[in-house]
Order: sequence, then structure tokens, then C-alpha cells
Amino acid sequence: MAEVLKRLEAVEQRVKELEQQNAELKQQLVVAGTAQPATPPTAPPEPQPTPAGPPAPITATDHGMPGMPGMGVETQETFPNLHFRGFADVNFQATDAGVPSGFNLGQFVLHMTSPLSKKVSVFGELSFTARPTQYNMEVERVIVRYDANDYFKISFGKYHTPISYWNTAFHHGGWLQTTITRPEIIQFGTRFLPVHFVGLLAEGAIPSGGLGLNYNFGVGNGRQTILNLGRDGDFTDVNNNRAFIANVFARPTRIYGLEVGASYYNDLISPDPGTPNYAAGSYREHIESAHIVWNKETPEFLAEFANVHHTNIYSGKDWNSQGMYAQLAYRLPGDARAWKPYYRFEYVHVPATEPVLFVPDLLGHTAGVRYDITTYAAFKAEYRYAKRTPTITNNGLFLQTAFTF
Repeated sequence: MAEVLKRLEAVEQRVKELEQQNAELKQQLVVAGTAQPATPPTAPPEPQPTPAGPPAPITATDHGMPGMPGMGVETQETFPNLHFRGFADVNFQATDAGVPSGFNLGQFVLHMTSPLSKKVSVFGELSFTARPTQYNMEVERVIVRYDANDYFKISFGKYHTPISYWNTAFHHGGWLQTTITRPEIIQFGTRFLPVHFVGLLAEGAIPSGGLGLNYNFGVGNGRQTILNLGRDGDFTDVNNNRAFIANVFARPTRIYGLEVGASYYNDLISPDPGTPNYAAGSYREHIESAHIVWNKETPEFLAEFANVHHTNIYSGKDWNSQGMYAQLAYRLPGDARAWKPYYRFEYVHVPATEPVLFVPDLLGHTAGVRYDITTYAAFKAEYRYAKRTPTITNNGLFLQTAFTF
């Protein structure tokens, strides 16, 4: 027994010696700077997200689930499966056009999408826009789409009319587009081109090898009466004539980023009862447009041209109005990648005797820069010059913070 106790005392003594040696070694390492002190280290700062530009544009073939990149309905396992995405912007303006300077809230926009099955999806878009006395709520888009295959997809609802590349690539939500404003010919509420379209739309790919052809063909309600031409026919058409739209575009696989396309729109515009135009009859409307786009960011190039042709169905007299824009932007390389300077030229000409559009001529220049604060928020500053007549010109400074969530 005595022998066992003696051995235990020896082990205990040896443990104490080893602990003392360990403590001395730690102290030496701390003094030498090769180990961290016993106090917990300060946590390193969180990595900041790398500024990046907007995602790839949401194009005319994405009508079913726009605004939700990477959310193909085939990946969903439960139905329905509702998802939200939002956009908003805050703006400042100072111009010499007689409009008070100051801040204003832009649009607050909600995108809602849900698959109903592996081949059927629903998409909706609501916007809330600040007005002098209230907020206007609008149903901007609501679409149910059946995807038979890559070559044929059919949908019903309210769309952004595929008469313009910009109109189907950049929806409501200023964060989606490089600039603060849309081009004059496709502004929301404009009379120049029909922004919205209510009806059915067939779309898909055209077997064409590396040419990458796609199509859109739609039939639906036309624009409203002459005095309310900027409104779409949500409730019903104003006459017994349906509007139709045809659009074809190419995205060559060997030239990634390039898109070239053309569109045609046909409708019958009715006069307003009790107005001077009523006795003059209705007007047949034909719109031809074309675009060429390079949607990479180094550089980004967008150009569109549209001709709006109106013919009086009784007298046969006709008018042609032209509008176009060309926009160039370039995302800077390296550490300056958050910066994206841009420039846009615009031109609109409407004959003085045009009985339908009532759109003023425009020669415009826009120069600005976009700075991506994070991946999902951007600050923009731009200068605009607009010449409406030989004697009427306007200059303005515009700022915007736009974000998505």
C-alpha cells in the first residue's frame, strides 16, 4: 500500500512539472510573437460585397417569371410556391423647365411569381406611384403562362408590349436599367408607343441553329380612344378590332451578348364621341420598329428606331412619326468596376398635323454615371438637355438611389 501511495505522489509531482513547463513555453511564444495572447482576438471586419452591375436583362422570352433570375418552374417541387421581389427608388431633380426642384419617391414595385405546376406559372407586378394628392396603384402586369416546350409557350394576361427592346428588358423598377429614365419613345404613359398589351401571347425559339431566332406573336385589346391614347385596354377594347403584335429577334450563339430584332404592331384607333375628331373617323395604326443591342457591360450598347404610321380610314390621308435613341455605357475595370458612365442620344419627330399622337418633337442628350453601392443598390446622377422647338430648350440635373430586395 505504501508503495502505491509513493508512486501516486511521483505521478502527481510529474504532472505539476509538466504543467509548469507548458506555462513557460506559452509565455515564451507570446513574447516572441509567434502565438496569440490568451485574450480572444478581435473579430475581423465582415467582407463587403463586391459592387456589381444589374443582372442580365429580363427579355421578351421571360414573360412568365421575370425579375426572378434562376427560378425556372421545373425546379419547384410544391405548387403553388409564391415568391416576392421588390424594387424602389428615391429621386431628386433640379431643372429650368418651371418645375419645382426637390426630392420625390419614385415607384415602389412588387413582383410576385408562383409555379402552379411543372409547366404552368403565374406572374404579377404591382406598382405604387406618388402623386400630388395620393398614391396610384396599378396592375402593371399579370400573366399566366403554359410552357409546352422551348418552341412554344402561350400566356394570357397583361404584358409590356414587345414592340420595343427596352420595354421588355427593363420593367418597372429603376434599379433594372442603367439610366434614371426610360427613353422618350417608351416612357410609361407615353402616347408614342403602346407600353402595355392585354390579350394572349405565343412565344418561343425558332429552330435556327447558331442564329438563335426567337418569336413573339400576340392578339389583344388595342389602345384607348384618341384623348386617352396612353392608356391600355384593361377592361375591354374600345372597338371591335383587335390589335396584334409580331416580334422576331436573333441572339447568335457565337456572338454572345448581341441581339438584333424587329417588330410590327397593328391596331384601329377610335375617335372620342363629342370631340372634333369624331366626325373625321377612325385611324388605322401601323408601327414598325427595330433594335440592335450589345448587352455586355464593357461596353453596353442599345439602339432602337420606331415609325408610327396613322391612316384616316375615310379620307386615306396618312402621317408618319419617327422616334429613336442610341445609348452607350461602359463599366470601368478593376477597382473602379462599381462605376458605369453612360450617354444617350434621343430624337422624336411628329408632324404638326398629326391627329392622334400629340407628342412634341425632341432632340435630347443625357449624360450620367451609375455607381453600384452593393449588388442590389445603385446611385445614379445624370444631366439632361432637351430641345423641343427652336426656341424651347431645357436643362436638368437628376439624382436617383434605386434598389431591389
